[in-house]
Amino acid sequence: MSATTATSAAQLAADDLHQVVRLAVSTLREAPESAWEGRAGSLEWNCWETVEHLADDLFAYAVQLGPAAPPTDGEVPFVWEARRPGGPANAVHADRSAGPAGLLQVLEACGALLVAMVRTAAPETRAYHPYGVSDPVGFAAMGLVETLVHTHDLAAGLGLAWEPPAGPCARALARLFPEAPAGTPPWPTLLWATGRTELPGHPRLTSWRWDGTVRAGDAALG
Repeated sequence: MSATTATSAAQLAADDLHQVVRLAVSTLREAPESAWEGRAGSLEWNCWETVEHLADDLFAYAVQLGPAAPPTDGEVPFVWEARRPGGPANAVHADRSAGPAGLLQVLEACGALLVAMVRTAAPETRAYHPYGVSDPVGFAAMGLVETLVHTHDLAAGLGLAWEPPAGPCARALARLFPEAPAGTPPWPTLLWATGRTELPGHPRLTSWRWDGTVRAGDAALG
């Protein structure tokens, strides 16, 4: 892959992530203030905790790309801790006194950190993730999947509609789930690939993981 192609791929990945985070934040702003303590869809976490988890994912992916020599054998050693037994273990926690508006500002800020890192990191950068050492485009795809599917979980818990654009879904699928069924719409297929629904001829998955490794020919999210 040429340097120009790799740079273009990173810009497309960053644009996708920027778009989807903004759409997610806009959607979640419609939730009533009283709904945030309810469960997020099929998750064991409540909606507030799920947004913190999502923000933490985006933050974690950004900082993993940040060092001059990113680690390829483990995570940058922030302290991740849960606020209650069974809650998500995060480095990022929103100030409860700021309310849902502050919580969503935390999410937007963490998304912006990852977008900026994907735009500025060298294409040859490689960093650790437990699902495969990856590059900036791969981390953007991970952030996309987390944002897309957790906003789905949140929308279910908050009583909101969430129907993301097909393009980012298709590109995230192509990058992280190359074995996913072809010929089905990207958004339902991504929900299937992350264990949230079934597809015709494909039962709902009881376990799943993506492949973040950089494959020969990876030139974009898809």
